[in-house]
Amino acid sequence: MSKKNIIIIAAVGVLVLALVGGGFFMMWKKLSTIDKIKEEVTAAAAPKVEQPPSIGPLFALESFIVNLADPGGKRYLRVTMNLELRDGKVNEAITQRLPQVRDCILMVLPTRKVDDLQSIEGKNALREELITKLNQLLGAGSVTKIYFTEFVIQ
Repeated sequence: MSKKNIIIIAAVGVLVLALVGGGFFMMWKKLSTIDKIKEEVTAAAAPKVEQPPSIGPLFALESFIVNLADPGGKRYLRVTMNLELRDGKVNEAITQRLPQVRDCILMVLPTRKVDDLQSIEGKNALREELITKLNQLLGAGSVTKIYFTEFVIQ
């Protein structure tokens, strides 16, 4: 083979390698652009996960057992609850005024009838009334929520 043929074959080989390399480069750029678009679409379509609201300090109360206001007085309620408080200062106030807190709750519970407490609406109404009464005693916004941990009607 002549020197001229070797130079032509080498030039064609370099040209082919340059074209193949350029083709791979263009494909790589296109695929990376497609991946970016997929990530953007996925991020936009994904539902935003909201953080659950933080829970305040809890104060656990002992069980209450009271007669209900039904005719004959043969039905009673046993309930245990936790009070969610605004902050730790309220926890101290409840500890100091625990007899008053228990009295406040004991004045509300016996006024209910079985029919009132068997529905979710009745339990929520009881919860709201207790929160209102306790906040009157401890200061507005002191008790933010009440969680019933035991609720037995017999």
